[in-house]
Amino acid sequence: MQQKGGAPSYEMIPTRSYFRTAMPSSSATGANPLPLNSVVSILASMFCFAVVDALAKTVALQYPANEVTFFRMLFGLVPAVAMCCRGRISLAERLANIDVKGQTLRALTLLGASGFFFAGLPYVPLGEAVALAYSETLIVILLAPLILKERWTASGVAAALVGFCGVLLVVRPGGGPSNWLGPTFLLLSAFFGALSIVQIKRIRSTDDSATTVLFFTLVGTFVTGFTLVISWQTPSVEALLIMALLGAFATAGQLLMTVAFRQADTGKLAPYNYTSIVWAALFGYVIWGETIQPLSFAGIALIVGSAIAVAVRRKDKEGPLA
Repeated sequence: MQQKGGAPSYEMIPTRSYFRTAMPSSSATGANPLPLNSVVSILASMFCFAVVDALAKTVALQYPANEVTFFRMLFGLVPAVAMCCRGRISLAERLANIDVKGQTLRALTLLGASGFFFAGLPYVPLGEAVALAYSETLIVILLAPLILKERWTASGVAAALVGFCGVLLVVRPGGGPSNWLGPTFLLLSAFFGALSIVQIKRIRSTDDSATTVLFFTLVGTFVTGFTLVISWQTPSVEALLIMALLGAFATAGQLLMTVAFRQADTGKLAPYNYTSIVWAALFGYVIWGETIQPLSFAGIALIVGSAIAVAVRRKDKEGPLA
């Protein structure tokens, strides 16, 4: 990726509802080989995020989605603050110069993605749920021209159509309302995730990824805290421990992802992002006895393949808008 006007360039990375944010692309060029350390880091990161998904489903089966989201945010505050205290810019300076409007819009859209993802987990096998959430990359292709005034490309539209055919194979329209509830929540999660990806390109370039993560966590804790008066179930000690682990693995995944993208081009690492679907399917089978039908496998392959094609072939200049 090239840079524009001195602003850091941002790649289109799936948000996936947790600590994943658009990370500044590295200075690595297409001619450089892919560092082994980056591959190991991104694979470990995807494993951590798959663990997060499994832990989230464990508590989402017992507790309301807003409550799960609240504790996810609450337990994520400490590592988010710690990330912002590192480096040359102080925490106070970050908060004083933050792009409040841009960050608020981004935080609310990502919060919507988080809440709908947790809400859909009890109804859909974990591997399929993660695959449907990854369709946000395809939705970005359709939203970017409408919001960012980018141009549609034939290859981008074709990839999106192929990916959405994959979504239909995973969802397989039919049956009663209960069969639609989970996929609907997950596709709404993907939609809000796509809005978040688009919005992060509109945030001032002075806000780095650590500031973005902290602001999102603060807003998420505040907003979901208010929703607890509507829906609340007192969690057990075991559930609190699981949600604390959820936050810990999410933070570990974010840090590992940061290491990976500092040393390698995002497009080259894109295929490794989707190994989390494999882990999610494995966890779903081992823990809950979930199986993925052949048609769903085909649909997941179309979603992943088209999303990878978009990430690898995307050559246009990206960056926060002035």
